[in-house]
Amino acid sequence: MAAICVYCASSTRIDASYVALAAEVGTRVGERGHSLVSGGGDLSMMGAVARAARAAGAHTTGVIPSALLDLEVGDRDADELLVVDDMRTRKGLMDARADAFLTLPGGIGTLEELFEVWVARSLGLHSKPVVALDVDGLYAPLRAQLDLMVERGFVREPALGALTWTSSVDEALDVIEAELRTATPMQPLAEEVLEAEP
Repeated sequence: MAAICVYCASSTRIDASYVALAAEVGTRVGERGHSLVSGGGDLSMMGAVARAARAAGAHTTGVIPSALLDLEVGDRDADELLVVDDMRTRKGLMDARADAFLTLPGGIGTLEELFEVWVARSLGLHSKPVVALDVDGLYAPLRAQLDLMVERGFVREPALGALTWTSSVDEALDVIEAELRTATPMQPLAEEVLEAEP
């Protein structure tokens, strides 16, 4: 069993299909015998993934800053609801509690969380799976931007390989489970490697 950290939207302005997607993810996390780590909110996708995971038998851990407890409506039904002082502590605790990271559609907070664990993996700071689930092309412009950054030399090609893009819930969980079985760290970008590059 793995603890899967899911990053996703807490916005109530999004289409209901995204909330349904989050619920599907939660259900499949529980059915596959995994536990869930989330941002500890009860609204929108964040609430849906946690409720569905619990309904499917998963242990759920939510981590939420005290300043957002009322704003995001804390997930009071979580098996563990950890209230912390700030966003940095929140992310660090979510990282520490997780064996893998799965990013669903979300806003700038979701992107921040994705990029932080993705960069850390690309630098060899952890070997946990980092997976993004994009069922309808929401992240297509982001992927095009990243390809352009590789083309112009701002991002190393191997760094893109530290993140796996998927298009269905089961594919995303299949990738996480497969990577957890192999758990191969990325080669860190050491200073001597930088110096050796032309």
